[in-house]
Amino acid sequence: MRLIVPLQGVVQGRGGLILGSLIPCALFYFLQFYLKRHRSPPSNPPSQSPSAANLSELPRSSSRANLLVRGSTGRASLSARATSIAKPNDSPYYIGLDRVREDPYDEIDNPDGIIQLGLSENRLSLDLIEDWVSQNLTDSKLGVGSQALGLSGIATYQPMDGLMEFKVVMKQSFHLSSLPDLDSGFKVELAMADFMTEVMGRTVSFDPSRVVLTSGATPALEILSFCLADQGNAFLVPAPYYPGCDNFTLSITALEQTFNQAKKRGHKVRGILISNPSNPVGNLLNRDTLYDLLDFARERNIHIISDEIFAGSTYGNEEFVSMSEIVDSEDADKDRVHIIYGLSKDLSIPGFRVGVIYSYNENVLAASRKLTRFSSVSSLTQQILVSMLSDKRLISPYNEKGELDLWDKLLNIGKINVTPGSACHCIEPGWFRFCFTTLNEKEIPVVMERIQKVVESCKPSV
Repeated sequence: MRLIVPLQGVVQGRGGLILGSLIPCALFYFLQFYLKRHRSPPSNPPSQSPSAANLSELPRSSSRANLLVRGSTGRASLSARATSIAKPNDSPYYIGLDRVREDPYDEIDNPDGIIQLGLSENRLSLDLIEDWVSQNLTDSKLGVGSQALGLSGIATYQPMDGLMEFKVVMKQSFHLSSLPDLDSGFKVELAMADFMTEVMGRTVSFDPSRVVLTSGATPALEILSFCLADQGNAFLVPAPYYPGCDNFTLSITALEQTFNQAKKRGHKVRGILISNPSNPVGNLLNRDTLYDLLDFARERNIHIISDEIFAGSTYGNEEFVSMSEIVDSEDADKDRVHIIYGLSKDLSIPGFRVGVIYSYNENVLAASRKLTRFSSVSSLTQQILVSMLSDKRLISPYNEKGELDLWDKLLNIGKINVTPGSACHCIEPGWFRFCFTTLNEKEIPVVMERIQKVVESCKPSV
């Protein structure tokens, strides 16, 4: 008989199980006894504290020593995604941004520094925002009277996808004064929808329940991409160097060619990403092109993401048309249309980090609201913007009525007679005709002082 006992050896004959267990144990015991008798004492034994001397010797594991002997198997590694991002910037765009950050121009402290002309940041109305904040910051944070929110309204958890009050202020068809019993969440959504309607020229009405707030337009795009596409999928993104741009005009034929090329390469196209007005060239997509885009997306069962963050920063006589207006004008497949907006460009507050997802797809909205946990806007920021966007003295409709209001103040407060552009059948509101050649040199400062008086009367009161 041959009996094999794992880790104990091989023993022949009767009683093999007993001997196979006892012999290895006896050998191990004698080996430990021998090593203990012949172990050399340490040269400088550490001193023991009185309390430690009374403690029995505890067995110590050798695992830590073994780890030190073996050493590390290699450097701590990152994911492939993080590794590619952590590499030094090789794009001229980011290299330029880094250089400006290292050596920024300052009129006094660094007159030879680099002047920033590569960042799409709007500072034209920053002085107006600064004046409003300095005069209204305390009330805008905590509210006043029956509308007071209190510290608990900004220091505690609020809806991650944005307060409804903020969303609705972006929609001009609602007025906060007529909705006194709204909870703070609904009021923020009202604010955003109210303002978006105004920016889009009041050609479309935005539903605040379809507004999802994010910490900027970039997270909004990230969330939509997560909702619409899987790993390895693709989006069609027209660009100035793209063959589909003839004089920077989007071509449906080129989109068709690119779609087919992606399909041949094994890429599943999930949507089209457009910017309207275009970034960086600034051109507008006309109504016919937007209809063609919608037809193209419907035929190929893909989505459209329309980035309209520059919607309020257009000039000239060319008409801006939002994709939401196209969707509302016909019985379109609304579930595949999603709009991105933000306050960084039109309101000159990129540091506030406020973006918008506006979608007609209920599943996209449900998923986006959960994903905003990773990119939510602070309650304090939202409360400030609710007050700011609700203040019609700051956010006033820039139309013919606003032009005539300013003309009336120039005439009756400043005692200056000018001709409003509407009297000359000017299409774009806001123009005035000043015949300054009627003045002599001494009268120019008088006119400037009177214009300054009118400007002061238009500022929000404290």
